[in-house]
Amino acid sequence: MTDGSRWESLALAHLQRQGLELERRNHRCRLGEIDLVMRDGATLVAVEVRYRKTASHGGAAASVTPAKQRRLVATMRHYLMTRNSQMPPVRFDVVALSGHPDTPRIDWLRSAFDAEA
Repeated sequence: MTDGSRWESLALAHLQRQGLELERRNHRCRLGEIDLVMRDGATLVAVEVRYRKTASHGGAAASVTPAKQRRLVATMRHYLMTRNSQMPPVRFDVVALSGHPDTPRIDWLRSAFDAEA
């Protein structure tokens, strides 16, 4: 298992414990990638997972730059176009993991940014 998939698996387990349901993992297209696409009731949630051992340079959450946000929004629009169902409400979350790799701290930032990013 790569480090990236390890962090995604930890984030997925955390979100599932909070009641979210996995719809898709690692949606990729030419515009970018969404780590996790989850359902939170009627809302579709694009989740970006980030790990940083330390908070230097702003930490895990700060590494989701405005450029990365724009790619996530564009990728989610692509994902929505591939679905054969009505358009649900959409939210963009970040799961930021930090600290020691064996016992990372998990911070779930709901509605971390808007689609206008």
